[in-house]
Amino acid sequence: MNITLPDLCLVVLVGPSGSGKSTFARQHFLPTQVLSSDTFRAMLADDENDQSVTAEAFELLHDVAGRRLRAGRLTVVDATNVQDHARAQLVAVAKAHDVLPVAIVLNTPEGVCWERTEARPDRDFGRNVVTRQSRDLRRSIGRLQREGFRSVHVINHGDVVERIGYERLYNDRRDLTGPFDIIGDVHGCHTELVTLLRNLGYAVRADGAEHPDGRTAVFVGDLVDRGPDTPGVLRLVMGMVAAGTALCVAGNHEEKLLRKLRGRTVRVSHGLAETLEQLAASPVDDLEPFLSNLISHYVLDGGKLVVAHAGCKEAYQGRASGRVRAFCLYGDTTGETDEYGLPVRYPWAQDYRGRAAVVYGHTPTPRAEWINNTICLDTGAVFGGALTALRYPERQLVSVPAEREYYAPARPLKEAGPATNLDALSLADLTGRRVLDTGYGRVTVAAENAAAALEVMSRFAIDPRWLRWLPPTMAPSSTSDVDGYLEHPARALADYAKVGVTDVVCQEKHMGSRAVVLVARTSAAASAAFGIEGDGAVWTRTGRPFFADAAPLLARVRAAVDAAGLWEELGTDWLMLDTEIMPWSAKAQGLIRDQYAPVGAAAGAALPAALNVLDATLARDLADPGAAPVLRALRAKVAERDANAAGFRAVIDRYCWPVDGLSGLRVAPFAVLAGAGFSGVTRDNGWHLALADRLVAADPTLFATTRRLVTTVSDVDTVTDWWLALTGEGGEGMVVKPLAGTVPARPGTGKSIQPGLKCRGREYLRIIYGPDYTSPDQLSKLRQRGLGRKWGLALREYGLGVAALERLAAGEPLWRCHELVFAILACESEPVDPRL
Repeated sequence: MNITLPDLCLVVLVGPSGSGKSTFARQHFLPTQVLSSDTFRAMLADDENDQSVTAEAFELLHDVAGRRLRAGRLTVVDATNVQDHARAQLVAVAKAHDVLPVAIVLNTPEGVCWERTEARPDRDFGRNVVTRQSRDLRRSIGRLQREGFRSVHVINHGDVVERIGYERLYNDRRDLTGPFDIIGDVHGCHTELVTLLRNLGYAVRADGAEHPDGRTAVFVGDLVDRGPDTPGVLRLVMGMVAAGTALCVAGNHEEKLLRKLRGRTVRVSHGLAETLEQLAASPVDDLEPFLSNLISHYVLDGGKLVVAHAGCKEAYQGRASGRVRAFCLYGDTTGETDEYGLPVRYPWAQDYRGRAAVVYGHTPTPRAEWINNTICLDTGAVFGGALTALRYPERQLVSVPAEREYYAPARPLKEAGPATNLDALSLADLTGRRVLDTGYGRVTVAAENAAAALEVMSRFAIDPRWLRWLPPTMAPSSTSDVDGYLEHPARALADYAKVGVTDVVCQEKHMGSRAVVLVARTSAAASAAFGIEGDGAVWTRTGRPFFADAAPLLARVRAAVDAAGLWEELGTDWLMLDTEIMPWSAKAQGLIRDQYAPVGAAAGAALPAALNVLDATLARDLADPGAAPVLRALRAKVAERDANAAGFRAVIDRYCWPVDGLSGLRVAPFAVLAGAGFSGVTRDNGWHLALADRLVAADPTLFATTRRLVTTVSDVDTVTDWWLALTGEGGEGMVVKPLAGTVPARPGTGKSIQPGLKCRGREYLRIIYGPDYTSPDQLSKLRQRGLGRKWGLALREYGLGVAALERLAAGEPLWRCHELVFAILACESEPVDPRL
């Protein structure tokens, strides 16, 4: 005997004490899947036979069962369940979570049950209990399906269940990955449908269509009613579904037509009369079976795409119940009607936070727009609007205008209103302790770090609609043991050699302020991509605006991108660049004035004066001949400190120069982060630098070249000489990166590689660690610095940033990108040495 179960269901074991339920559960289910009433009694009373806690035990059991079902876990309830009220409670739990309840009955003879029960020392009740339970079971078997169980499997004594198999629900087509062409409400507009399919590349016949590239059409329902040729639409779509070139979900108009065909009493309105008239004149074979087999929704592409007629909340996706079907067919209404007598629909999409993109129709709208990873494709073809399709995964919209208005809408389409900028952010998306799955691992954001990030974001950040990425922190290379150096190229190359990287690019590290430049080709392009009109934005590592007015800079950047031909080449009308803006003083005036300048000024005033005093003292005759060596040693130490302080001031001066507007400002681009439909993180670093060079060529006055050296990790001498020359002429240092670029490793695929390791120059580090950091005693202490936390932080922030850019490229809603951007800023609150 074999049993087949839905892969998500509530399995209710039914049978008297001693019938073998627990043994059966152990044989066929995982221990974690089985919820035993005995176990819950033992949890409460330390005795699984203590009947005084039975009510509380079942309350807990039902709660845990509900939580498992909500999480999409198959759940098995091991209890007698021979009484109808006990089963009714479990059916209610299943319905509350929109899963199917299944009963497995162990129909074991009373005598066998009693014999087994009597043999157990922990059972002290009489046979009358087993007799009563067996009687209740006999009365129950015939009515289990009427109680709501989707299927009932009866195992008689002597039957052997060899295997329990599982089958997917009809709506579970996660195995189908597309590509798809999802088509909005057709409503009998046969001519427009044929035109749209041909525009999408399909070869169309009267009874079917196929795409030469194997694409699959997916219809969101409402094929029928109102339009001029419902039979033609049905023959075409039914032929495609039968041939496997299309899928179709049920619409509310198909549901109503099916009820009419089955002889039910329905109100012949909203275009049904026209459909019945057309079908009478031109019958469609096998129409009723086709309509009856249409399901409420499909879950596709590994769970990343859901198609339903009126939409599908996250809690309903992949579930099966009357409530789910009703929502998918009709949506959710407030119970009110508008001035046109139509139901006011609850805007569920504005609150949607699901990972899957939901594509639907049902409610006519003048244009299809993404709202929180959902999109309505009903653009009112039958009302004189357009028939619209979504190409997935490309997320491209293709429309054909209606030839005419076939049916007057009750509510004018023009009054539907825009849906732009409804990707609303919520405090719940950002606050409290959160665990984020980036696709490259899980990142935990502590509540206190989230609070610190919220303070910065809410008070100082740019408009969040622009803010789709923040630069991650970068880790230094391992600490050097070369005399006089804390960081050295040899260690950076060794770090990469250790993880198997062979080819690297060493890039000049500019001494300026990190800035993200987002430039749009036109204000309309910005509005379409980000829901906000403007030229773009320029922001700092913490999301603050870099300039009070970024428009002049963005105009120059836009002109350079245009001159370099990057708009057309990259197929985008906006670009996000990772840059360094110089001079350092352009953004760090407060830091220089309040922190660095006082140190330099104090040293410049005190140390020369101390040297003068020591020189004057040494020039005098000393009564104590032993004092001279002490004073000479002291003078040498003060002179060394004076030289260090001079070096400290010189380093700062190198990175400061006057700026008047854009005059004197330099921008060093080194990465193209993203554009429309693409993320640059998958490209090699040579590609990024080549594009940066083209921007420099287009506007050499504004853009600064990033010097680089492409080499191997074994060429230590060449890299060291290049680095010494770079830092010797005042450069900050370099960043070493794998030439091929790097993307964080996905869980189980290996260890992630640092995207870049900074190796800063010996003199530059005086700014970071103080003028005297090179003294042997201080350098010895600094070599004990721990880098593990910084390396881990850099990888976490980089993974968050990569995921944010991927979501941006995929067109995911603002909150999905922003939760990752917010997490990057929250990570910056972790207690890691800021000098690293």
